[in-house]
Amino acid sequence: MFTGIIEDTGEVISITHDGTNIHFEIKAPFVSELKVDQSISHNGACLTVTEKSDLTYKVTAIKETLDRTNLKHWKYGDLINLERCMKLGERLDGHIVQGHVDTIALCTKIENLNGSWIFEFNYDKKDGFVTVGKGSICVNGVSLTVVDSYPESFSVAIIPYTYEHTSFRNLKIGDEVNIEFDVIGKYVARLLIREA
Repeated sequence: MFTGIIEDTGEVISITHDGTNIHFEIKAPFVSELKVDQSISHNGACLTVTEKSDLTYKVTAIKETLDRTNLKHWKYGDLINLERCMKLGERLDGHIVQGHVDTIALCTKIENLNGSWIFEFNYDKKDGFVTVGKGSICVNGVSLTVVDSYPESFSVAIIPYTYEHTSFRNLKIGDEVNIEFDVIGKYVARLLIREA
């Protein structure tokens, strides 16, 4: 379980293909505090630490994860949003994030408002996912509030702190991002589909 509040960013320093799996080696500031078997959100996808050294750790993405996320497009040097799992008893500053990416979305617009940024994303609505204006959404692991909601797209506003401390600063129009829709909204949408 995560909150969508990014703890730090990591850098992809090696990529190894192994059948349908991909092993990623990540360089991150908090490696010394990690242990094998720990869950970490990587751009919103929960992956398990399989090995660690002094400065890096390794995780494995299987076919199911690669099919649903943008991890298949990661390259050497890419900046990744990282969050360790939440601790019970601490404040939930973002929203409830499971680390289970629902789908990918395409960045279609970036607007610089001279103090903040508006990012717009398009996604395939075939699975019945919905967004709600002023509701929660997780984009590449970042807990955000939906500004405008449309049937197959939504926009979010990014404050300078988030822009500077996450991979949003490197995001370009045409890039794919990982999306986890609000868990409560997903259950409501599923119930409505079943009753229809």
